Amino acid sequence: MDKPTQSQHPRAVRSFVTRAGRLTDAQQRALMQLWPKYGVAFDGKLLDLDALFGRRAQRAVEIGFGNGDHLASLAASHPEGDYLGIEVHRPGVGRLLLTIEEQKLTNLRIVCHDAVAVLEEQMALRSLDEVLILFPDPWPKKRHHKRRLIQAEFVAMLAQRLKPGGVLRLATDWQPYAKQMLEVLDAAPQLANLAGHERFMPRPQERARTRFEARGERLGHAVWDLAYRCG
Repeated sequence: MDKPTQSQHPRAVRSFVTRAGRLTDAQQRALMQLWPKYGVAFDGKLLDLDALFGRRAQRAVEIGFGNGDHLASLAASHPEGDYLGIEVHRPGVGRLLLTIEEQKLTNLRIVCHDAVAVLEEQMALRSLDEVLILFPDPWPKKRHHKRRLIQAEFVAMLAQRLKPGGVLRLATDWQPYAKQMLEVLDAAPQLANLAGHERFMPRPQERARTRFEARGERLGHAVWDLAYRCG
């Protein structure tokens, strides 16, 4: 497999803030007892996904999976595919570990680390069939826009990890961020907008409605979906 080269433009600004959310007793036990079974350590070494999952299959990554409801739903609905979730917040990781164990999902693993570093250092070039980025932090204040995950440099790096024909799917309920995503992604030469230039996608029926999305709907937030195919 192809090993990515070190980024020539290291990302100095993090797109997330590590929140000290309270772990429930069950989540704490999951992190202690289930992490060795389903967790993937970040060590800066290239992951062998075939060895990790014990087979060759379609591979999808979800960046920032929150409490993991959507990712677990995908893994349960598509046992023929393999799924890797990346999340920095430990309560969400603990919750998803519990779900994996309860549902006996053999095709789902978790990395608890910065997604940019994981993709840059641990994902081989052209190794992923799908990447999901659902409701990333919009960083609404103008002075914080530099923290937004969807920037041209990150998109270019991400496209290198997708196989030809692989798909990047995104969603946000923050309209200004949706417009920035559309502008940045439409300008990426490696990606083609599946809805057509400067257009958003209809909401995918397969996307499980998470508590976050449901809360946004109750508050009257619209949702903008995007999908891009890698050339």
